[in-house]
Amino acid sequence: MGKNELFGLCPYVTSQKVLTGKWSLYIMHLLSQQPSIRFNELKRKMPEEMTHTTLSRQLKTLEKEGLISRREYSQIPPRVEYSLSDIGKRFKVVLDALGEWGKEYIEYMNDRDSGLSDEFKA
Repeated sequence: MGKNELFGLCPYVTSQKVLTGKWSLYIMHLLSQQPSIRFNELKRKMPEEMTHTTLSRQLKTLEKEGLISRREYSQIPPRVEYSLSDIGKRFKVVLDALGEWGKEYIEYMNDRDSGLSDEFKA
């Protein structure tokens, strides 16, 4: 059975396919920290390497997958806010667990690296 055949059947393949994109988890994390956020504010919170186009593309993908909501206000200048959708909000427990695991892994790497001699450290 191929990966595409497992989409919608296997929870791991489905999750992986829905959360494609280098920044999807970080965007979801930022959106979980406040009820809604404007595009430029979100862009400022992203690493410098994140381009406007990449962020826009990633947000469209997350919206298409139903994980985030986009609200457009008819005013001048235009105002658009992003927030987690209902199913996106349910992902917060996963984000929290990933954050905890990430902290533990950082500690593991630091402990492991502290045991290496200086010539092997990058």
